[in-house]
Parts: sequence; structure tokens; C-alpha cells
Amino acid sequence: MISEENLKNAKTWLTDFFDADTKKEVQQLIDSNSEELNESFYKNLEFGTGGMRGTMGVGTNRINKYTLGKNTQGISNYLKKSFPNEELKVVIAYDCRHNSDTLAKVVADVFSANGIKVYLFSELRTTPELSFAVKHLDCQCGIVLTASHNPPEYNGYKVYWKDGGQIVPPQDNEIIKEIESLSFDAINFNADNSKINYIDKEVDEAFINASVENGSFGAKGKNDFSIVFTSLHGTSITVLPEVLKRAGYNNVHVVEEQRKPDGNFPTVKSPNPEEPEALAMAIKKADEINADMVIGTDPDSDRLGIAVRDNEGKMVLLNGNQTMLLMTRFLLDKWKKSDRINGNQFIASTIVSTPMMNVLAKSYKVEYKETLTGFKWIAKLIKDFPMQEFIGGGEESFGFMVGDFVRDKDAVTSSLLACEIASDAKAKGSSFYKDLLKCYEEFGLYREKLISITKKGISGAEEIKQMMIDLRENPIKVIDGSKVSYVEDYLSSTRINLLTGDKEGIDIPSSNVLIYYTEDGTKIAARPSGTEPKIKFYFSVKGNLDEVAHYNEETEKLDEKISRIIEELKLN
Repeated sequence: MISEENLKNAKTWLTDFFDADTKKEVQQLIDSNSEELNESFYKNLEFGTGGMRGTMGVGTNRINKYTLGKNTQGISNYLKKSFPNEELKVVIAYDCRHNSDTLAKVVADVFSANGIKVYLFSELRTTPELSFAVKHLDCQCGIVLTASHNPPEYNGYKVYWKDGGQIVPPQDNEIIKEIESLSFDAINFNADNSKINYIDKEVDEAFINASVENGSFGAKGKNDFSIVFTSLHGTSITVLPEVLKRAGYNNVHVVEEQRKPDGNFPTVKSPNPEEPEALAMAIKKADEINADMVIGTDPDSDRLGIAVRDNEGKMVLLNGNQTMLLMTRFLLDKWKKSDRINGNQFIASTIVSTPMMNVLAKSYKVEYKETLTGFKWIAKLIKDFPMQEFIGGGEESFGFMVGDFVRDKDAVTSSLLACEIASDAKAKGSSFYKDLLKCYEEFGLYREKLISITKKGISGAEEIKQMMIDLRENPIKVIDGSKVSYVEDYLSSTRINLLTGDKEGIDIPSSNVLIYYTEDGTKIAARPSGTEPKIKFYFSVKGNLDEVAHYNEETEKLDEKISRIIEELKLN
């Protein structure tokens, strides 16, 4: 049945302000598809950890020219209030997804109609280049049209502020209020094309040069290092091969079947380098030519997947925690050897990532800062602590950032960094994999796993909500035989000692996340996704590695422990 409120909302889209095709689609939903109409109009799309993301189609809960136009009108109004008497400038990029180019032009039209100067990339570009371009072009705001690694029917709209980072409090809530105060007929779609400037090669050159400068560390053995690269039909093909070439890597083999940008992502189930299947074609090619490393990036090129050869010569896909760990260790080593660590530096990660980042920071005598999931929070740390130097940091979901010339996760520079680590290790008789095992031997063996449970639609959202309520009202007391010592509730910003009953505050912005810590070092986090209809459970368990030769044996024990916990919590 169509709810009365949803039907009322849908009928407002039948007025003359909306174009004929939109009105036709809405009328068809009213006439014959009550479920889809309810899904399309029961709420407004919201900003999550990665901005606004959703299914394309008509309605307030869909990505279309009107929902994005309304966002853009609200941001235009907010910019005028925030930067009075300044020339307002915005830069816009878009990825390979269906309608990204046309939606980007709609966004440009609305900004220009409001008297704002627009820099619009003439073709698809990576998200890190958009972040870079905001500061490079001295803009107050940046927009990228992307849905990252979501399925083909999705698109999205990420908003960046003048520092090059995504919007954070208070800007995000203030912008949302501005948007929500508008009706759709307040959108000015009448473009002033004299204010729209198309950009490409000049910004590309600046970004490529900056990526090579920040990601190169004088690695040896480049001519003897073989790389297989796949863009997974996404945007990194526009820049990453050139970055690697200029950094001295001439033995790069592109997966030709996945070279062409294509919003259908025809060769993969999901264009997500977190999933082994996404890199299967690249790994097959690597085995055929005996390559040393596989690199795969998601459609907007902010996430990076890496596969390397293990001690038996088999290609293995590393997880985001492992890649982040070795990249951070490498950067810390370089800073230490050049005498640049003086106590005023920090690395950063997120509350659901590996605890090993904190261990690493202590060892190198730099500060470790931890924040919420989403790279906008890491970028905010750089803005909030301008007197400190940010070395690098990442999160478990395959994102990493080298320095602060880009203020978002950046698979372009991180790919180069990974090649520097691996080629240098190979030249010295080691490997990326062997260096990772040495980290575990030195700092402790940690094993992580992520489970995502998908719950679609209105009923799914309610199920996820109830799961979080149950975890709060009936906290777990024992996990795999070990007592839960602490529970951190980021919604109420409190840390509770379950053994003593003591409570203390958490100085991190409020978010719907729960984290359990046990006496034996186990960590379990529960978090509803901000951009997908999922609830995510993050597991981290700790062991010791007395020598590298025992790695497989010890990780098998930790994997078994994680499996027991998942079964105990009835999540399998």
C-alpha cells in the first residue's frame, strides 16, 4: 500500500516545475508500483560518512537532477553567507558512473546560475584529483559525482570545503539546514555559461607532479619490478599509469579488459578492491607474466587493493589494515632516518581500524590520533591541529593518505607508495610480504575481519536500528571465554568499564557505533553504514609471533578465534 504521506510527496512532483519525463515516471509509480513509490518518496536522501549516495531515479530518496539541484542551490546560498564579498569558486569532477557527466553539468548550471564561478573537469577524473584541485584553484568548495564502489544503479554527491577535505561539523549540518529550508521550485537551473570554465591538462599536470613528489622515496630496483594494474573500469586510468611512469616504473601491465571506464562494471560483480573477486583477473594476469604486485583501484580511485607474493610465491590479497600498517611503517622509517621526527608529528586512523597503528606510533614516538570512520574525519584532524605535521594514515576500508597535499583517501599516491616499498624491498632481498611479517614479529600479531550484513529498504533500516538497540540494551558480557572489560558507545560519547561500572567521556564526535573490548585484547565494533543499507561488524584479535616461520600457524589460530566469535554472536 502507498502511504498517504508518500503519495502526497509524490504528487508534488507532478507540478509544472518538473520536466515531462520526470512527471511521467512519477505518475507510473503512483499508478502501478506502490513499493517503489514508497521507497522513492518516504524520506530525503541524507549525507552520510561519504556524502550523499543512493539509487538513481525519481523521488526525494533518489539521485536525480532535482535532489542534486536542491543540494547545489542550498550550498550556493550557504557559500554566499559564509564568504561575503569574496569571488566564489567551485570545482566539479565526476566518475565513470551512468549519468555522472550530465548530473555534473546540472550541478555546474545551478552554481553558475547563482553567480558562482565553476571549474568543471571536461572528462571523468579521480576523487583525489578533485580534492587536490580545490586548494590548487583556490576554491571555497568542491563537488565530485561518484558512488565509489556501489552497484551500477547508484550515484552520489560528495562535498569538499576550502581545505580540500570533505565537509564536517559544523558546515555539514548548516548546509543540510539550508537545503531543507528550500522547496524544489527554489532551484535556479538557468545556467550562466560564461561562468563555467572547463579544465583538464593543466590541473592534471599539477596533480601528477604533486603525486610523484609526495609518493616517491628513492626506491631501488624499479626496472626489475613488475606491476599489474587494473582500474576496474574506473577513473584511475586517467592518471595512475602516468604517475607510475614518471616515478620510474616502466614495467607496468594494464588489465586491458578493465581499462575502459564503464558504469556497468561488466567484468566484476562489484568494483570494490576490498573483495578478492574484483582483482581475480589482475591476479591471473600477474601469474601469467610472473609479476611482483597487483594494484587495483575502485571507480573513483580513492580505495586501493594490493596483492603481493607470499613466501611460497603465491599471490595473496592484503587487507586494508595490513596495507595501512606497512605504508605507515615505511613513512615513519623515512621520517626517522631523515631526522624529521621531533615529537610534533602524528599519524591517524579510525576507531574500527587495527589497534596496531597505536602500537606503531608509540614505537616511533609520534602521536596517534583516532577518529570516526570516514576520511573526512582524518582530514579534519589536519585542519584542527595546524601546528602539527601529518605523516600519513588510513583506515581498514582500503584507504590511505600520504601527507596532506590531498585531504581524502588517495589511491593514486598510495599506489606509488606501495610500489616504492615493494620494489625497494625486492632490491634488498626482501619483499612487501616479508616486511609485513617482520612488523608482526616486532609489534605483535593482529588479525582483523569485517562482516557486512545487508538489509535493504524501509524494513531493512528498521532491522539495523533494532540490532543496535539490542546491543546497547543487552551488552555482551563475555566473548570467546574472555570478559568484556570496556564498552565504548559513540552515540552517547561514553566509555563504560563493565568490571567496575565506571564511566568516562569520549572526546570524538557522536556517531552510531558500539565497540567492545575484552581482557584478552579482542575488539569488536558494530556500525551501521552511512552510505549503504548495511550494518558492519569489525573484529580484531591479538596474538604473538615469536618468529616469522610460525606466521601461518599463529594466524590460523587467530582466524579460528574470529570464527568462534562470529558463531557465538550468531552473525554467520
